[in-house]
Amino acid sequence: MSDSSISQGAAITLNKLTKRYGDATAVDAIDLNAEPGEFLTLLGPSGSGKTTTLNMIAGFVDVTEGEILVDGKPVYALPPHKRNMGMVFQHYALFPHMSVGDNVAYPLRQRRLPKSERGRLVADALNKVGLANLSHRMPRQLSGGQQQRVALARAIVYSPRVLLMDEPLGALDKKLRDSLQLEIKRIHAELGTTFVYVTHDQDEALVLSDRIAVFNQGKIEQVGSAQDLYERPSTIFVAQFVGESSLFHGLAVDHGAGKGVLSSDRTLHAHRGDARTGAPAALVVRPERIRVQSIDGTAPSGNAVRGRILQEIYLGNSRKLEVELGDGSKVLVRESAGDVTANRPGDLVWLTFRAEDAVVLTSNESPDRPQAADDHVPVFASH
Repeated sequence: MSDSSISQGAAITLNKLTKRYGDATAVDAIDLNAEPGEFLTLLGPSGSGKTTTLNMIAGFVDVTEGEILVDGKPVYALPPHKRNMGMVFQHYALFPHMSVGDNVAYPLRQRRLPKSERGRLVADALNKVGLANLSHRMPRQLSGGQQQRVALARAIVYSPRVLLMDEPLGALDKKLRDSLQLEIKRIHAELGTTFVYVTHDQDEALVLSDRIAVFNQGKIEQVGSAQDLYERPSTIFVAQFVGESSLFHGLAVDHGAGKGVLSSDRTLHAHRGDARTGAPAALVVRPERIRVQSIDGTAPSGNAVRGRILQEIYLGNSRKLEVELGDGSKVLVRESAGDVTANRPGDLVWLTFRAEDAVVLTSNESPDRPQAADDHVPVFASH
């Protein structure tokens, strides 16, 4: 987060914020706050409510119920232009008949600032986004990345205390997105403005954010730092949406050091989890925390599951394996390029992982699956 001593950002508070369209609820009584100067990302799949939430904050969508506070004062009754919030859209929304400089100056003209003051602020904003020498160009003469930088300059030129960004990099190619992510991160640190950023791209959220709010079906599943969400997901949805996860299904059980999952009379252990004992649960492990061992007659100690490798995917810096378990479910394993084993599709292998790398979460999926009894199909095991 930006140093509080330079922060010019405003605090945003959403209390029971709700938006309904007829019988459909797009945003369902969410509570959320952004601290002054924070970079808060709203992350979720299409239709999860994140963009509707952003548009209610901006004033483009009316609130059905609940309230929006900026520095403790309600703003939901104010029109967008009186909320002192900048906005950056996915598709730039530049005026094609205006030069770059005139596009950036537009909000200042609307606020009737003197021409001399406008010139200074426009030059400063363009300098911040690395376009100081392109003021006289027309939008059609710019690349997509440059046009988005102009849109960003236009949004920050009047020093709003809140900057709202709706999928601003969605129309760009991956290499350009990666580059602009770092630029946005730098600009946020320099300005100290409160950023609220919408994306469905989990990697983008992990790179940019101080905190991330994960949306699903109009509700917030979890709010936390990138590390919190990745290392300590509180729901299976978060575990699967923020990064990849491998799930081992069963019934939740207690053991001395924490929780576990019982499947086919065998228990896999985790040090963390809040699933109710006896309820359907899934033990969740990140694919890079799972190790693959050839079956040589000696069962590994600790958490170990037998499986058959179905396929391998070469990713350059790593290799991904899809492994089928005895219950018919499939899990992923990721091996780094410097630690690739000799196992190949068709091989029966042990999958092992540490209890401290696993978490047991409530599952809606039934664990009552048939288990195979012969040596040719993988089965659960724990020793």
